[in-house]
Amino acid sequence: MNALKNKVQLIGHLGNKPEIINLDSGKKIARFSIATNETYKNSQGEKITDTQWHTIVAWNKTAEIIENYLDKGSEIMVEGKLTSRSYETNEGEKRYVTEVVCNELLMLGNK
Repeated sequence: MNALKNKVQLIGHLGNKPEIINLDSGKKIARFSIATNETYKNSQGEKITDTQWHTIVAWNKTAEIIENYLDKGSEIMVEGKLTSRSYETNEGEKRYVTEVVCNELLMLGNK
């Protein structure tokens, strides 16, 4: 049951080509964003589409798969955990970041 405490599943399309970072330690990171859409009707009966953007981070083997097979517009399913962190800009402003750390990836759609 512990695995259910922080679990995220998303299906969406990549907004841009993934950013690949090779660390000095030999590890690889892929960072990208996906868009998820929810459609509903408002009180006037008009169809409304709400798009949410999610930042995804993947490490090592998963990052290699992303580097080799995914591009802007690719449809994927991501499973992972939600993480939050903060940092300070050069101007002294505190910024907050929420990301999904991917541990499972499923490529959907046509190649």
